[in-house]
Amino acid sequence: MDSRLRGNDRFNAISLRGCRFGLQFCAARLWFASFGKVSCGSLFLFLLHGKWNNLELESSVQSLLQPITDELDLEILKVSIGSGGHSQLLRVVVDRAGGVDSDHLERVSRGLALQLDAEDLIKGAYRLEVSSPGLDWPLESEADFSRYRDEWVKVFFIDGTTCEGRNLGAAMQDDTLVFTLLCEAEKKGYQREERISMADVTKVVRAINWKEVSRKK
Repeated sequence: MDSRLRGNDRFNAISLRGCRFGLQFCAARLWFASFGKVSCGSLFLFLLHGKWNNLELESSVQSLLQPITDELDLEILKVSIGSGGHSQLLRVVVDRAGGVDSDHLERVSRGLALQLDAEDLIKGAYRLEVSSPGLDWPLESEADFSRYRDEWVKVFFIDGTTCEGRNLGAAMQDDTLVFTLLCEAEKKGYQREERISMADVTKVVRAINWKEVSRKK
């Protein structure tokens, strides 16, 4: 019997090897696809678990912080925990109508640090940062407009335009927050009130009334 393969036999053998290679390639693709799904799913659950732990920790920190801020008549605007290099960073933002001074911030920082050490809430090293909000802190709720009532604010509208005026407070109207702004009218010496819906704006922040500053000089 001739050991050499005839043309058709050689073609069949090559086809068989190609088929086996194709099956192996498909199996490899299926394995990598399954591995990828498992890995992505595991990563998602890991990140979700970490986020949930942070939310629980932030809630616990706020519970410790509340009696301290109540005693100083301060509002807690934000508590967040994140990465701070080699240690965790705990950020706390507090404020009140009329603003806060360095003494308030120092007392909050010292009181909260003592509570955290006593409760041992945060494992490992951490840094505590207590601050007041800057002018770029957005006004988003009725409480925000109440806290900064009579302060000068800048409004950024959805259409790209802006306007400035004195904040006269806000209230809910048909499930939408509406605030009132006291603006300077076109006629010198006159003012007008404008009611603005939060649905029409992208951002409201405190600002400096430079005309008022220049008049005081």
